[in-house]
Amino acid sequence: MLANRSIPRSTVIPELAYPDVGQAVDWLCDVFGFTLRLRIANHRVQLNVGDGAMVVTELGGGVVDQAHSVLVRVENVNAHYERAKQRGARLLREPEDYPYGERQYSVEDFAGHRWKFSQTIADVAPEEWGGASGQL
Repeated sequence: MLANRSIPRSTVIPELAYPDVGQAVDWLCDVFGFTLRLRIANHRVQLNVGDGAMVVTELGGGVVDQAHSVLVRVENVNAHYERAKQRGARLLREPEDYPYGERQYSVEDFAGHRWKFSQTIADVAPEEWGGASGQL
């Protein structure tokens, strides 16, 4: 397989538009701990998100879509929550344990994008909490 240094190796790469790409990158790196991967002029930036990636693009006069959110797996949801809270993320839901084995919290960033951060705390079969297993 050929290496492509211009596109992250992640299978799914969310692209989120912000009114100010530079401000978004600074905020996401400071508040959520993401890191810069690649900058393309001042209109597009790739960020490392754990072993995944995301792209920040220029909004271009539109409105941020709040019908969608991004789910990010983290090692320690409580520590991540405290960091986000201290650095100004708008808290939507405090950390909570769920019967499907995840501890999660939700926030909104400065531009209105919604984020959910999740930590696996137990290995629970979907049938134990009302789900149905597919191809796991």
